Amino acid sequence: MTDIRYRPIGADAPAVLQLTDVQHRYGSSVGNAAGNPAEVLRDINLTLRAGEKSVLLGCNGSGKSTLLKILNGLIAPTAGRVSYQNEEITPARLKEPGLHRRFRGEVALLFQNPDAMLFNPTVFDEIAFGPRQLELPDIEARVRHWAELVGVDTHLRRPPFGLSGGEKQKVCLAALLALEPKVLLLDEPSAALDPRSTGWLIDFLADLPVTTLTSTHNLGLAPELGSRALVLGEDHRLIYDGPIQALLGDMDKLAAANLVHTHRHRHGDIEHRHTHVHDWQ
Repeated sequence: MTDIRYRPIGADAPAVLQLTDVQHRYGSSVGNAAGNPAEVLRDINLTLRAGEKSVLLGCNGSGKSTLLKILNGLIAPTAGRVSYQNEEITPARLKEPGLHRRFRGEVALLFQNPDAMLFNPTVFDEIAFGPRQLELPDIEARVRHWAELVGVDTHLRRPPFGLSGGEKQKVCLAALLALEPKVLLLDEPSAALDPRSTGWLIDFLADLPVTTLTSTHNLGLAPELGSRALVLGEDHRLIYDGPIQALLGDMDKLAAANLVHTHRHRHGDIEHRHTHVHDWQ
């Protein structure tokens, strides 16, 4: 098998998260009369290195969210190995207090739907929840610092459920950053944001001194979110791992991942077809 893994100039940076021969299946696939398990990821091998900013691309259903949850230890793969700083991560190992505390404090996942992360009575309590659970120092200072940086400091006493979608996403981001993680995994983070807030998010993430992996199927945003692209194909395999600019110039690879499409155009009486990149969220 051809090794497609990207080895950039900083390939000597220490490995942070690593997937080796990872596969994943969910129960019985919907609409599958035979009741066969639904395959979501196949033969995934990748390494995230300290300081990297990478983008995870793929069409809906390719397995992006599942891959992020596996990297975050929320679900265990059906097969293969997950490692954090060269230490294997399994459900049993995450029950060990020391590893649990370190991993949960250092690897954070921002869900696409902020409502899935919100359950506290106020924005202050939402941001403070993780630091309280991990018994971190200076909780109030952490909350106020990150609330101000993401722009929700005027909402600290409000219930998060009454905020706009973009404000909720900012609260969730502040709640994760209050832990001061080393790795930030983001699942379609601009989905709930308007254009102005999306621009803010891009600038904010660019300045964060942490390893980031951001999933999206918006090709216009992708090069702003990282220099390395990881692409999941419709067969749930990693079909590209390399520089993002090279990917954006490869229409065949983008078409294979269902990230571009072809449709007819009319110019008067002349009809022709073109491949197009259309961004959507």
